[in-house]
Amino acid sequence: MDISKARCTNCDRPMTVSRMVCPSCNLRMETDFQVPALARLSLEDQVFVVAFVRHHGSIKKMEHLFGISYPTVKNRLNALASQLDRSFDVPSPNELVLERLERGEISIERALEELSG
Repeated sequence: MDISKARCTNCDRPMTVSRMVCPSCNLRMETDFQVPALARLSLEDQVFVVAFVRHHGSIKKMEHLFGISYPTVKNRLNALASQLDRSFDVPSPNELVLERLERGEISIERALEELSG
């Protein structure tokens, strides 16, 4: 499964990883793990980033490897940078309050108190 596209079939929000298992000793850890920003990229974009890093950021090498032009490499890198930048956006405090309200963790009255400040 491509984890970058794993979305809830009920509410369409991104799914989280909640269990890791060691195949050697069968140790299991269950908690909510945050998926790294690079893992949220499509598999195709991950391959592109890995190739770029492995070739020390050489756009010429990327042109050759992927059979694309210099502007196409630059556009793709800009698009990837934009995607990664969004991964580091911090939700506003108001958004966090509304999410807690939506999940039923706080009452409407409490949410109004926190939103008004």
